[in-house]
Amino acid sequence: MKNELLTAAAAAERISAGAVMSIAGDAALLAKLPKGAWIGGSTVYFMTPEGGKIDREHLFCTTFPAGTTAVARHLSTENLPHLAEGYASNGVTLIVVPAFSAAHARFAEDGMSYPGLFNQPLMGWISGVHLDDLGKEMPTVFDGATGNSHTDGAALLHITLPKGVSASVAIVNIFDQSDDPDTTFVFAESGFSAREVTVNGKTVNFAAYIAEKGLDTRLPLVANYAGSMVNVSFQGVDPDADKVAFYAPVFAGQEYRLAKPQQDYASSFTAQIGTAGADKLSCNCILNFVYGDLMGKTTGGYTGPVTFGEVAYVLLNQTLVKLDLAA
Repeated sequence: MKNELLTAAAAAERISAGAVMSIAGDAALLAKLPKGAWIGGSTVYFMTPEGGKIDREHLFCTTFPAGTTAVARHLSTENLPHLAEGYASNGVTLIVVPAFSAAHARFAEDGMSYPGLFNQPLMGWISGVHLDDLGKEMPTVFDGATGNSHTDGAALLHITLPKGVSASVAIVNIFDQSDDPDTTFVFAESGFSAREVTVNGKTVNFAAYIAEKGLDTRLPLVANYAGSMVNVSFQGVDPDADKVAFYAPVFAGQEYRLAKPQQDYASSFTAQIGTAGADKLSCNCILNFVYGDLMGKTTGGYTGPVTFGEVAYVLLNQTLVKLDLAA
């Protein structure tokens, strides 16, 4: 795979030549692209070889190798459970979903139950907008089959790889669980928000508890799923409404622990993934970008869009997700 920042004109030329592509950038630029074997999503944040940056003039393009074919489509929110019906033999599927949409919520809460979801690699991300434009502009996704934009549902690219090439998806999570029992939480109900939580066997008002303990909500909650650390990030704490909101759902009965603090985000990523990321499709979370001050910093050679959620089969937060191709 080849990663590069291209003008809309250069990306259009690549699409017209028949390339299979994943594309991220400002929605106004994505709207200029012709029909073809591509999907895209809105963001203006990127990790580049020179470091993190904001760019409204270029599109971040990942081009798949020669011999790859693909079918792009848009799937409505109600039809998301049929996602795997488009899986191709010897394939990988890319998915992009608009942030804060009904599809975002449905995929996050129900995705693990979709029939056949895990039958092939599924990788993708949640599209967004500049943080200053939250509430003013809608995150969008584009399916190259029509060239149309959508503010709900999912853009899918069902890829067939050349013979002898295989794909694998990996999660890079720099966070680990705290050992502090006072930051170990169990929720009675699943969802994107919570009012109460159980700590050390006692049910407390979660917003009040966060304020009382001075917890750093830049750190995610981390659940241990059979050795895999999965984050749930805080969106906001509203003491007046007694409500804590998250960027991904918490699940009832699952034990969560606040993450250990990070001293240096960029170095932590490099320590885990090395420097061989130039030919990988990857995305990294906007919260890592902001909290880790990644503007101008590199993350082990891994480049790609900075996103409002990451997908490695299921929705993730504050994580780097990467797709590898191997012959």
